[in-house]
Amino acid sequence: MTKMSRRATLLGLTVLGATGLATAWSRAVPAQAMQRPRNDLYACEGCEAIDERDPATLSASAILAGPEEPGERMHLSGQVFALDGITPVQGVVIYAHHTNIDGLYANGTAESEWSRRNGRLRGWVKTDAEGRYAFDTIKPAPYPDFTGPAHVHLYVKEAGRQTYYVDDVVFESEFKVDASYRATQEFRGGSGIVRLGKDSDGVLTAVRDIRLEPHPV
Repeated sequence: MTKMSRRATLLGLTVLGATGLATAWSRAVPAQAMQRPRNDLYACEGCEAIDERDPATLSASAILAGPEEPGERMHLSGQVFALDGITPVQGVVIYAHHTNIDGLYANGTAESEWSRRNGRLRGWVKTDAEGRYAFDTIKPAPYPDFTGPAHVHLYVKEAGRQTYYVDDVVFESEFKVDASYRATQEFRGGSGIVRLGKDSDGVLTAVRDIRLEPHPV
């Protein structure tokens, strides 16, 4: 088994000493954001991509970028929690995609509109009994026009519910992740701002926990 596959399967080993802080950070949601369902919860460009894989075939970890992909290796993991922010939720499908080291959604395939538009760095997971998930990938770069920070798009689908997006994963204290960015967060699924660490192999680690959103009745 390669180091990459071990990281993809041993989800708990990537949570380092700073996990408690990172976890509280990514789950944090202003009280007013939890009172009622968002009117635009399901307004979601690209949500269809989450249905391109059968949930029955998914595991709690996936490799978005293989060892041949240029860039700094990164392990993105976390847990999905119910509205109370405490109870882990099993069986939630998460779709992720992001740019390459040039800031491009490059080398997509002809499989679908979203495989073309989202590029090759994309994948699906389904949370385990503890609500955990993980993606092995590279750290993305900002768009070439530098209009925003480097980010990872995340979409979630609970069993029997429609898909919605949550706040992008972005990296604390990096390009454009500043006071202005903080002020405009939607806190969908909690804050997407994460602190990067490194594991014993020198791989970047990012913990993005997700608090599920209330749905319309």
